[in-house]
Amino acid sequence: MYKIFIVEDDEMIAAGLKRHLESWDYEVICANDFTNIIPEYVSAAPQLVLMDIKLPFYNGYHWCSEIRKVSKVPIIFLSSASDNMNIVMAVNMGGDDFVAKPFDMDVLTAKIQALLRRSYDFVSQSVILEHKGAMLNLTEATLTYGDEKLELTRNELRILQVLMENKEKVVSRDTLMTRLWESDSYVDENTLSVNVNRLRKKLESIGLEDYIQTKKGIGYRIG
Repeated sequence: MYKIFIVEDDEMIAAGLKRHLESWDYEVICANDFTNIIPEYVSAAPQLVLMDIKLPFYNGYHWCSEIRKVSKVPIIFLSSASDNMNIVMAVNMGGDDFVAKPFDMDVLTAKIQALLRRSYDFVSQSVILEHKGAMLNLTEATLTYGDEKLELTRNELRILQVLMENKEKVVSRDTLMTRLWESDSYVDENTLSVNVNRLRKKLESIGLEDYIQTKKGIGYRIG
């Protein structure tokens, strides 16, 4: 079942969209906090976003650009501001389609179905893990924090994935080595330390000080 995230401040429109799309067997989540859409987006982990342009606090272009920092999820803009300038702006900001209000629900559904087919028939969906503002994209092997983005090696990606999947829990060195190399039979004990230390320096370079903490004699955790 595909999951759709709706960013629409008109409660009647949002509720109508939710009812209609659920009748097509989509799982639908509507945004609530328009001051900070990203945590709700990350929590929802949708396969498609419906984004209004005129929103409280920040407009849809802003939130589209913020989502684009961490994900390639398909985004369809919905707006009564359907002049050429807004359509061009929507595409330039990372939108995949634009539907003018008022819209026909069946036409919108057809566009959603087509975009989901194009996006996911041959491409696996992005998976994002988040902790204290840092967003790990498992598909792209990147970590984003604020306006900074890190490219990660395979080992760095796996280390962060395991630690972020076990937020604030201590992960043993043996567990990390097993996940890194799928078997700890041929692993030098010092190799994990080298990888962790290199990753720490990368994280510090974008402002994530003490993000990975050492529990002496046990393993590591993210704080």
